[in-house]
Amino acid sequence: MPLRALLRSAPSLAPVPHRAVLAVSGSDATHFLNGLLANNVNGHPSYSAFLHAQGRVLHDVFLFTSPSPTYLIDYDPSPSESPPLLSLLKRFVLRSKVRIRDVTQEWDVWAAWGEHPPVQHTSWLWAASGAVEPVWSASPWGTEHGVILDRRAPGMGRRLLVRKGDTPQEASTHDVLPPDAYVLHRIMHGVPEGSADIQPLHAFPIESNLDVMGGLDFRKGCYVGQELTVRTYHTGVIRKRILPVVLSTTSPSTGPSLHLAIKPSVIPSPNTESDARTPRLRGTSTLLTSIATPSVGPGTAVGLGLLRLEHLRSNIALFTDQAGVADGARWKVEPWWPDWWPKQPSSEKTVDSVD
Repeated sequence: MPLRALLRSAPSLAPVPHRAVLAVSGSDATHFLNGLLANNVNGHPSYSAFLHAQGRVLHDVFLFTSPSPTYLIDYDPSPSESPPLLSLLKRFVLRSKVRIRDVTQEWDVWAAWGEHPPVQHTSWLWAASGAVEPVWSASPWGTEHGVILDRRAPGMGRRLLVRKGDTPQEASTHDVLPPDAYVLHRIMHGVPEGSADIQPLHAFPIESNLDVMGGLDFRKGCYVGQELTVRTYHTGVIRKRILPVVLSTTSPSTGPSLHLAIKPSVIPSPNTESDARTPRLRGTSTLLTSIATPSVGPGTAVGLGLLRLEHLRSNIALFTDQAGVADGARWKVEPWWPDWWPKQPSSEKTVDSVD
């Protein structure tokens, strides 16, 4: 069974697991959030992140609008090294006319996809560092209250806020699926989400694909974490990316554990003498979210991995470290670039060369 068969093209609806919602209201709400989020806040829905002063991700978030002058922030509340988002935001209120409330008990988060053909990006803006931005028209995330056009990748569909306990109206026209279906959906599109993939206080936003997913604005005014992010964009080198991976093993298993180290193993070339020196490859990659796929075959899974790009360019095989695997299995890791991922033509100029 080919992996492509795991992609559902029929209209589908699934709850998004493990999410919380904060309400930020008041006359200063837009100005307040614009000074903290790495994307421009202009009264429309969007996707972005709160960053640490040193440029690492604290929380990746969706920003919904509501009929009243209120923003609703959809985020992952899982305990982590990052401070809880509610207490983090309250530190910055000072004299701003802003009210922040936890309204998780009022809302559920759902995802709907397969209603329309995927809309491919037609234009990208590249930096010499390897960072890349989609070029969009105004309001790419939509303008409807409680709904976000999920533009992180073509085919992701829409993200919905629904009153707690209610079923989205799309349930009458879509297949209603369990939460794991959404996890598989975003893995197959190469979309990281939440603290399991974008590890708080460890992940850099560009390495976590926030640039290519449209979550960063490199030209807006000052925000927390801007200095390092913009410097990396213009003068840095992107050494890691989160990509989807296929995992396989000959040992029976329910699936690999999270956050296993992925170690490279050099594959000798047929034209290389056996005693020739092999290149020394630095560091390891990291397995993030994964989900077993018995329909593809026994001992198989798909997931997301934070991979060193030098490993992808080398003649190597990738394996997960045995430490931490319950049954001692060794998993072979085969990454792939999603079909939608931008490819820079050799003739295309970078941002730095244009400026």
